[in-house]
Formats: sequence, structure tokens, C-alpha cells
Amino acid sequence: MIANLVSMETDLAMNIGLDTSGEAPTALPPMPNVTETLWDLAMVVSQSTQWPLLDTGSSENFSELVTTETPYVPYGRRPETYIVPILFALIFVVGVLGNGTLIVVFLSVRQMRNVPNTYILSLALADLLVIITTVPLASTVYTVEYWPYGSFLCSLSEFMKDVSIGVSVFTLTALSGDRYFAIVDPLRKFHAHGGGRRATRMTLATAVSIWLLAILCGLPALIGSNLKHLGINEKSIVICYPYPEEWGINYAKSMVLLHFLVYYAIPLVVIAVFYVLIALHLMYSASVPGEIQGAVRQVRARRKVAVTVLAFVVIFGICFLPYHVFFLWFYFWPTAQDDYNAFWHVLRIVAYCMSFANSCANPVALYFVSGAFRKHFNRYLFCRGASGRRKKRGQHDTFCMHRDTSLTSTASKRFQSRHSCYQSTIRSCRLQETTITTLPNGGNQNGANISAVELALPVLQAPGHNEAHAPPSYGFLPLNEIVQQTRSSPAKFQESLLN
Repeated sequence: MIANLVSMETDLAMNIGLDTSGEAPTALPPMPNVTETLWDLAMVVSQSTQWPLLDTGSSENFSELVTTETPYVPYGRRPETYIVPILFALIFVVGVLGNGTLIVVFLSVRQMRNVPNTYILSLALADLLVIITTVPLASTVYTVEYWPYGSFLCSLSEFMKDVSIGVSVFTLTALSGDRYFAIVDPLRKFHAHGGGRRATRMTLATAVSIWLLAILCGLPALIGSNLKHLGINEKSIVICYPYPEEWGINYAKSMVLLHFLVYYAIPLVVIAVFYVLIALHLMYSASVPGEIQGAVRQVRARRKVAVTVLAFVVIFGICFLPYHVFFLWFYFWPTAQDDYNAFWHVLRIVAYCMSFANSCANPVALYFVSGAFRKHFNRYLFCRGASGRRKKRGQHDTFCMHRDTSLTSTASKRFQSRHSCYQSTIRSCRLQETTITTLPNGGNQNGANISAVELALPVLQAPGHNEAHAPPSYGFLPLNEIVQQTRSSPAKFQESLLN
């Protein structure tokens, strides 16, 4: 800013015709208005970005801008020229790695596919999409004096930005509603959805509907964004402008207000209502004695998920608050053009960067609050799970060798038992057969013969077995019973990225 003011003073000295030959002039002209000078400087900087700062509803503004001798500060002398690209590079790297790993974890780990994680996947897809399509283009706004990518990428970048914001805020609203029903009335939610599979289909339908709604809200930016050519001090500047000039200033104001209501105010109010109801329910439940330990543990887990979702909402609100504050002030404050100063200029740049930083904030927050995501993130990104997998594989090989040895020993015992049958009665032979192949815990209690191929896992016979002829010993569960029990019994829990 000091360098800009020095340049400004030099240009003003040249324009007013000061005598620099060494003789002091008899009378000095009046000092220029600092506020007006800062506003003119901000107008030049703002028109070199894709963010609208001028009242483009009438052509008089552009004619006045062209005829006014505005001090021009080269991009190389502006601090944002160097700071903003570095910040956007960090946003790009963190966003691609974080959201990309989150998507890989969801698609690779079957236990991760549940209702909350489906919404988290939708958030990651929206963030990754805007990071890939918009962040590289937006990072050059403060480094070049014109939009070099053409009209198509101008419309696409504005469209993808609005779609990503819509998917994010609508998904957070759906997540808050899901947490409300999961904590306050989980049985009604389960029966209303018709069970687990139907609940999953309902979640997918909701996620698809959110994307369609966000695309619909982003269509005005896709249709209206265009390139605008401006001439400032004999310099031609091309900007990507989201509001067509021929549609008038009222259209720009209405879109700014609509974005604030649809993308920020209304969703946050709905989310706040959900969380107030959740808090009231938890306070009431804590005052009721006699809760079952398992139910209390389940409520705590759901409460933790709700707190994580609330953290996402707070991050979204903080990241987009400066964005909406600046544009509401500029378009609806009567003296905004006269009051524009260094504070508002810095706020505009901060709001610009924070709105894109939200796209990489969710994976970072999830890494610190979710042990499940942190475990899988380290496994896929840092390759920390290889030693553990090798250890488990070695344990599996040892178990297989022990199982083969047990099967061989069992077959040998059965052969010896059958050989002793020739020297005893048939009844004693059957008794020995039954003794060897007795299965505890309800397995093969009728004494049916089992071949060595069917024997799989050694299990210790439970004490107090009903059959008197079966002393405490090791038996073997048939493989077909193990497969049937595995298929018939569902998984005890599904791992959540939010836990």
C-alpha cells in the first residue's frame, strides 16, 4: 500500500504540472481527496479481477472510467500478486489430496458405505470438482491484467463455483437433518425408510436431488457470465464478469441478495433449528435415569457424529461470511463507492481466498476429528498399512498350517478309532466316533459323522455340555456351518468417517 501511494503521488505530481527544475512554485494546488484516490485505485484493481466492483448497469460508469486519469499500479508492485497464487497453490494441493483420498476410501472400504458417509462423499466430489476446474483459473486473477482463458472457461468457472457452493450448503443441511432424526427419533426414521437398504436408496436419491438443485441454481452464472473489455489509461483490461451489462444493475443486486439467502442465510437457519432441537433432546435424555448401557453408548456415538457435522457447518459459515458481507455492503450501502478504502480492499481479497479455502477444509477437519478416516487416510496416502497387512498375512498362514496339522491329526485319530472297532462292539465304536466329533455350542449334537474335509476351526468345548459321553475337549466346526452363519448374520456395525 505504501508503494502504491508513492506511485500515486508521482503520477499526481506529473499530472498537475509541478515545476521540478528546482524553483518552488508560487502557489500549490489543493491536495487531492485521499478517499477518492483510494477508490479510483480500487476500481482499477477490481476491474482486473473476476469480481464485480463497478455499477455496470449504465454505460456512463465506463465512459467516466475511461476519461478519468486514474493512477495505475503495475501488478508487480502489488502484494496480492505474490500472496494469492501461493495460497491457491496450497488450496489446490491440500484439496486434491484430501478430497481424492476421501473418495478412494469410500469406494474401497465396504464398511464405509452408510448414510452419513454418502453425504460426505457428495461434499468431497463437489469440492474436488471446483478445485480442479476453477482454482487454477482463479489463481491467475491477481497475476495477469486480463482474462486469458476465453469466454467458455469464464462461464464454466463461474458455473462450477456456484454448483460447488450449492452442493456444499445443501448437503450440510441434509446431514444436519439426518443427525436430527438419528438422535431424536431413530426408530421412526428406520421404519419410514423401510429398513437399511431402502434408507441407503433414500440417501442416494437425496444426494442426486441436491446436485440437480445446485446445477439449477448455477445456470444463471453459466448463461450470464461473459468477457468485458475495459480501457483504463490507454490500457485494455479484459475481465470475466458474472452479470451481463444489458440486464441492468437491478439484476446484479437481486443475484447478490439471492446468493446470500439461498447459499447462506436460509440453510444456516435450518441447520441451527435442527441443532437446537438436538440439544434440547440430549438435555432431556440426560435427565432421565435408567438408560441401558448399550443405548447410552449408541447415543454418544451419534452425538459425536452430530458434533462433527456441526464443525463442518461452522467452517462453511466462517469461510463464506466475508464474501457475503463485502458484496452486500458494496451493492446495497448507499455510499459504498465513496467509503471504499484499504480495509474493504483487503477484505475483498480475504473473502476471495477464503471462499475457495472451504473446498479443502473439510478433509483437514475430518482427519483430526475422525479416527476411522485418519486410519484409512494414512493407509492409502502414506502407505502405513503395509506392515500391518503383512503381519496379518503371516498370522493367516500360521493359522492355515495349524489347521492342516489339526486336520491330519484328527484323521489319524479317526483311523485308529475305526481300527479298534474290530476288537469291540459296534456300540462302543459309535461312542468313540461321537466322542471325537462332538461339536460344542449346538454344533452336531446328534453325533453325525463328519469327514476330515468338513473340519475347519478348532473350538474349545463349553463347560457343562449336556452330553454325558463327551468330556471337555477340542472339536471342529464344519466349514458349511461357518459359511452359513457368516451369510445369515449381518455385520455388527458399519464404520463411519465421522466417528
